[in-house]
Amino acid sequence: MSKKTLVLGASLKSNRYSNLVIHRLVNHQQNVVAIGLREGEVSGIRIETALIDFDNVDTITLYLNPMRQQQYYEYIVSLQPKRVIFNPGTENSELYQILSRANIKAEVACTLVLLSTNQY
Repeated sequence: MSKKTLVLGASLKSNRYSNLVIHRLVNHQQNVVAIGLREGEVSGIRIETALIDFDNVDTITLYLNPMRQQQYYEYIVSLQPKRVIFNPGTENSELYQILSRANIKAEVACTLVLLSTNQY
């Protein structure tokens, strides 16, 4: 099985990039978990609202603006992912520094582009 990706800021709205990325990750046979504001399901993936202590998260892909990210700093670090992808609009120098101190790679990129160019 592929490495686990957490979509943080997942949306049930089909016009949102976080929704589209869940579909694409599933299509690329990635192991996906998701947290958002509303519970529901996208492409067979359950969107949770609680901060679940997921095991073996390799990548967190962010879909939250920097102000909304602050409440998740400790949670993100506690999962000890190998990398956090900052999608367009989520760039956050404060969180980059926190991740660096925790030896977690901060990657400024677009998950959709990474998937479509086989760089994920």
